[in-house]
Parts: sequence; C-alpha cells; structure tokens
Amino acid sequence: MSADLLQRGKQIKLAVFDVDGVLTDGRLYFLEDGSEFKTFNTLDGQGIKMLMAAGVQTAIISGRKTPVVERRARNLGIPHLYQGREDKLVVLDELLAQLNLSYEQVAYLGDDLPDLPVIRRVGLGMAVANAASFVRENAHGITLARGGEGAAREFCELILRAQDRLDAANAAYL
Repeated sequence: MSADLLQRGKQIKLAVFDVDGVLTDGRLYFLEDGSEFKTFNTLDGQGIKMLMAAGVQTAIISGRKTPVVERRARNLGIPHLYQGREDKLVVLDELLAQLNLSYEQVAYLGDDLPDLPVIRRVGLGMAVANAASFVRENAHGITLARGGEGAAREFCELILRAQDRLDAANAAYL
C-alpha cells in the first residue's frame, strides 16, 4: 500500500462502488424467464459495513438496473443507490451537491471505461485487479483482489487504514 494511496484515503468521506465487475465477478447470469441473478462476496459486504460504521458514507452507481442490486444495497444499508445511469460523473455531481462534499473527499472503485471519468476526477480513484487495462493505467491504485473476490473489502480497508480506523473496526469483533 503506497504512501500516496494512504494520503489520498485520509480525506475520504464518501466511498462509491460500481457493481458489475466490482461488487460482482462481472458475469451476467440470465434465467430462461429473463430474470437475472448476481453473486456478491460477503467479505466485500462486511468491508462496506465496517466503512459505514466508521462514519464514511457509501453509494453505488451502476449503468445497469436490476432488482437484485437494490436488494443488496438495502441489505447492506447503503443509502445512495443509482442504477441505470450511464454517465456516472453526472450522478456523482448530483450526489456531491446533495451531501455538500468535494471530489477530493470521494473514493471510487471501478473496472471499465464508464467508470474512468469518475476514477480520474475523485480524490482516490481505484480499479480492481481484473479491470480493463486502460482503466488500471489511469487509476490512482489497483487492488490485489479481483472484482467480486474481495476487491471492495481491500478498498474499504485501505480507507480505514489511511484514517487510522482499521484496528478499531477489527477490534469491534474481538
């Protein structure tokens, strides 16, 4: 974990996540009836809960819209959910105005080209290990874990560590 990433993580007040390829493995599963399902990693969910317990706000911005993402956000207690929104920077502008935050106070985790404008604009813009190469090249940092396999947990723990809150977050379970 680089000193630059830790420095960037100190000022984060809002962590934003893409879904497909970040909170999931990026695969799309469709049943014969047209319904869809996704698999989520429980380690990622716990990391998001730890981040929120430490006072960092959370949001999801996804270009696709599906009820399963709404259910996952509700189960985790993520208060800001935006689905079916291709221009993620426009969505982030709306959210920052609502929360009275600046770009420097935002961390974003993404994996593909629609995420890149946000990754490049925020204070801490990261890509998952299996993100598109151009996205990885333009991110502040890259997780060791792949999307849907603990990348979001790693991202959350980086922010908590940068803010000297990781030990306390872990100690709550001792």
